[in-house]
Amino acid sequence: MIKQRTIKQSVQEVGIGLHKGDKVTMTLRPAPANTGIVFRRVDLEPYADIPARANAVGDTMLCTCISNQDGATISTVEHLASALAGLGIDNIIVEVDSDELPIMDGSASPFIFLLQSAGIEELNAPKKFIKVIKPIRVEQEDKWAELRPYDGFRVDFRIDFDHPVISQTRQHMVLDLDSSSYVDEVSRARTFGFMKDLEYMNSKNLALGGSMENAVALDEYRVLNPEGLRYSDEFLKHKILDAIGDLYLGGHSIIGELVAYKTGHGVNNKLLNALLDNQECWEFVSYENQDQLPISYANPVAAYS
Repeated sequence: MIKQRTIKQSVQEVGIGLHKGDKVTMTLRPAPANTGIVFRRVDLEPYADIPARANAVGDTMLCTCISNQDGATISTVEHLASALAGLGIDNIIVEVDSDELPIMDGSASPFIFLLQSAGIEELNAPKKFIKVIKPIRVEQEDKWAELRPYDGFRVDFRIDFDHPVISQTRQHMVLDLDSSSYVDEVSRARTFGFMKDLEYMNSKNLALGGSMENAVALDEYRVLNPEGLRYSDEFLKHKILDAIGDLYLGGHSIIGELVAYKTGHGVNNKLLNALLDNQECWEFVSYENQDQLPISYANPVAAYS
C-alpha cells in the first residue's frame, strides 16, 4: 500500500512576510493521517485553523490567500504548498504568528530544506490521488488552463512576457514531475517582479517585504540581482512552481497533465475548482505497491534521514 505522509518532527523558521514586511515565525508540525494541510494562526485568540481547500481561496492578486468560515485568513501559501506537493506530504500543521507565511527566498527551496530536516514519515493509511479521467478547461481573457488524463503528472506550460530578458529565455516547457525532477528542476525558481510595479505597490503599502533577497527584480531592460538567475528559464519554472502549489490545495496529488498558457493564481484555482465540481472528470485512486504508482516519490527514510 502506498501510504500517506507527514513529517517526523517539528521544525521552526523565522522569516519576513512579503506583504507587510513583518517578522513571521512558522512552525511545521506532524499531523495524523487524513488531517490534510492545516494552517494555524497562533496569533489569534483562540487559535484559528484554516484547512487548505480549493474553495477556501479568496484573494489571488499577488499570492494565494485562503480563509476559514470564521473569516481568518492566511496569505502566500503557494510556495509551501508546492514544496509539500513535490515531496508528496499529505498531512501537516503549519503554525504561523501572522496572517501570511514567510516569503523566505521567494522559491520553494527553503521549505524543501525544512521538510527534509524534519524528516518524512509514512502513516498507516492509503494515500489518495485525484486521477483526471476526462479533460476539463477554464479560460480567463487570453489565459487558459486544462487538465487532461495522463499516467503520471506532467506539465505543458507556456508563459508570454514582452520583456527583453524574459523573451530571451525559454517560455515553454513540457516536464514530467516527480520528487527528483521537482527538487532539481523547479523548487529553486524564485518569484519575480518589475521594479516599477514594486515601487507602486510600496506606495499602496503592499509588498513591503519584497526585495532582491526574495525575488528576481527586473527593470525595463535587465535582471538587477547581482547573482543573476538560478535557472536560465527561472521565470517559466517559477510559474510552474506556483501552479503546482495552487493545485495542491485540492488536498491530494493529481494524476494527469496540466496544460496551461499565461496562468496565474486565479486561473489555477479556477481550474482546480472546476475539476472538483465536475465529478465525471476525476476519481480517487490508491495504489497497492510502488510498481503501480505513476509518480515516484523519494524514499522517506533514505532520502530525508
